[in-house]
Amino acid sequence: QWVYNILEKKAEADRIVHENPDPSNGFVLVPDLKWNQNQLDDLYLIALVHRREIKSLRDLTAEHLPLLRSILQEGKEAIAKRFGVPGSQLRIYLHYQPSYQHLHVHFTALGYDAPGSSVERAHLLADVIDNLAMDSMYYQKRALTFPLRADEPLFKKFQEAGKV
Repeated sequence: QWVYNILEKKAEADRIVHENPDPSNGFVLVPDLKWNQNQLDDLYLIALVHRREIKSLRDLTAEHLPLLRSILQEGKEAIAKRFGVPGSQLRIYLHYQPSYQHLHVHFTALGYDAPGSSVERAHLLADVIDNLAMDSMYYQKRALTFPLRADEPLFKKFQEAGKV
């Protein structure tokens, strides 16, 4: 509901850094709640897509390339304009598995070791775009490795199934 409140401007409208209002290829860029916006060393923003049916990386196909390319390009431009941080100094990625089921893209300062920004969980947006350009169904076919904490319900399911 937090995501929908932002997209519908019922909450945090004053925090929006950039918006592309296109219903198909648009998104809202907002500072992540973990970032206090007082310094750039731990810069952290989130792009929330307007389309509600795209839940995660697994849902992406070549049809979504215009959306992903707009997030990459416009997100970098908006951050450079507002915060003076060039795109070359940003890590731009998606989580798999995501912490909530609505497609969102993370923008962090390259030097900031943000939670979940390591290779086990983060998929660079530029790589995602390249993969989908090569194979429209890449993320429906590919095995995706991801870490789980021992207290997560999904980990328990794997244990019960004898997979761990």
